Amino acid sequence: MLDAGYEAPRIARLLRDLPVEIMGRLRSDRVLRRATPLRVYQAQGGRPAKHGGEFVFGDPATWGAEHMVTVTRRYGQVQAQAWDRLHPRLTRRAAWVSHDEPLPLIAGTAIRLTVDHLPSRGLENKLS
Repeated sequence: MLDAGYEAPRIARLLRDLPVEIMGRLRSDRVLRRATPLRVYQAQGGRPAKHGGEFVFGDPATWGAEHMVTVTRRYGQVQAQAWDRLHPRLTRRAAWVSHDEPLPLIAGTAIRLTVDHLPSRGLENKLS
């Protein structure tokens, strides 16, 4: 489990041969890419697309409608949304500056949970 300050895709790449799953919180200003669309032959040629459309955390219009809503006793209405096969568009800076090979596509699932309210005694239990 990683907080937003860590580069989750880079750590996932480094640990790819181990039997682990990486979960990381991403900053709200991140932009991910959808899976590459199926290649359609075009007579004018050109290189096939490497990335699909954008998934912008700050723009719900780019998300699509994949979600589930339920009601719980402790949190009220809970909404879970998940989008699979999203990947960051990596650049050769920060964690990838010394990567000599072509930059990889590291796909994952983005999950967003929203709740009506947190349990009233949640903070008291942590402090005592």
